[in-house]
Amino acid sequence: MTDEALKLAGVIWEYHQLHQQAVPGDVILALGTNDLRVADFAADLYFRGFGGIVVCSGGVAHQNDMLATGWTRPEAEMYAEILVSKGVPPEHVLLEDRAANTAENLRFTRALLERSGIEARRIVIAVKPFMQRRVWATLAVEWPDINATLASPRMTLEEYFTAELNPDKITNIMMGDLQRIWIYGRKGWSAEQAIPDEVLDAYRRLVDLGYTRHLLPE
Repeated sequence: MTDEALKLAGVIWEYHQLHQQAVPGDVILALGTNDLRVADFAADLYFRGFGGIVVCSGGVAHQNDMLATGWTRPEAEMYAEILVSKGVPPEHVLLEDRAANTAENLRFTRALLERSGIEARRIVIAVKPFMQRRVWATLAVEWPDINATLASPRMTLEEYFTAELNPDKITNIMMGDLQRIWIYGRKGWSAEQAIPDEVLDAYRRLVDLGYTRHLLPE
């Protein structure tokens, strides 16, 4: 990845984050993804008193795109295994193992809590850093009455990269997430978001550099 592309990716990375101050609640929602560090972070939130119940949400999703994991079990099960291995009591972990996208993560979790008789007056959503804005926009449509804050591991873009989640892969995924913000907003699937000119310029320049593998047709 060139220095130019990395700098542009940094602009997208910062836009995706809302930098909220997490407020302790009744429930921690660990949003399923291909990054198991979110489960580690959810366990940390639990032990720091940010919620007495952890809902792990995510089915067997993204088998044929850039978010594919190769896992044969639902994301929720993979997360729950990590939480329990870190000492979270199994009875404090709930699994929502059907969701295939962010809207379903929220919708199905809401239904699960209602069926379980759990009154969630406030929740903390554990999510990877560059999913914050899209989750927040989706929350406004799917669960507008919930009192929620977002929480992610605090790290730079460079710190986020791993051998598997390498710069090219993550930049492509972030580009797709950014594009989905305006596409889903137009469709009414999420709340529309203001996108600064600097971010749109970085997006267009990264498109020109070939970071288009996770984009939807427009």
